Amino acid sequence: MDADIAPVAALIAEPARAAMLNALVGGRALAAGELARLAGVSAPTASSHLAKLLDGGLVEVVRQGRHRYYRLAGHEIAEVLETLSRISNRPAVRSLKQSREARRLEEARTCYDHLAGRAGVGLLDGMVAQGYLLGGELSERGEQVLTELDVDVPGARRARRHFAPECIDWTERRAHLGGALGAALTRAMLASGWIEPGSSPRAVVVTERGREGLATWFACKELTSP
Repeated sequence: MDADIAPVAALIAEPARAAMLNALVGGRALAAGELARLAGVSAPTASSHLAKLLDGGLVEVVRQGRHRYYRLAGHEIAEVLETLSRISNRPAVRSLKQSREARRLEEARTCYDHLAGRAGVGLLDGMVAQGYLLGGELSERGEQVLTELDVDVPGARRARRHFAPECIDWTERRAHLGGALGAALTRAMLASGWIEPGSSPRAVVVTERGREGLATWFACKELTSP
């Protein structure tokens, strides 16, 4: 290995910066004030940390009028953070609120731009069991089904990233669907109301319509009841 990973590792290792990065793994762009709150630091301290993350190429700024929002610099950053999550200890749950939030994240969340948690794992299991996805490629039937669900399969094929890789889920310890196809499918699920943003930056909620859709189209039975 000839890459110098120490500077990047040092940026991630600081607890407040790690908390900010973990919040951004959900794929949403967040304001500095929100990131400060999530990291438990003051606004000036958050600004200092964000400047370092910007200089290190881990985050980027999105401007909307006079407002500035921060997001991860790319899906590769999310993949690194997700991998670190799989080999790290989970924080101790010290309140009912934390317990509820942990259950929500286990049920359904975004891994940068694709669906993760039990919902994501169940979705991939269903695609494989139904014969829609074979060896990382869509079958003819799989492409027909996703097209019916308004998934932009041609756009996913054109994307400059892996098409349909498996991504090991850090809570389920099994694979969910990642890559360009996972992102396209998640966008379609959001647009159709199958999932909606949750109460935290990473959590999503599988709606009743989504539970029915996952059960009907992908035989994802474990999510059929709220």
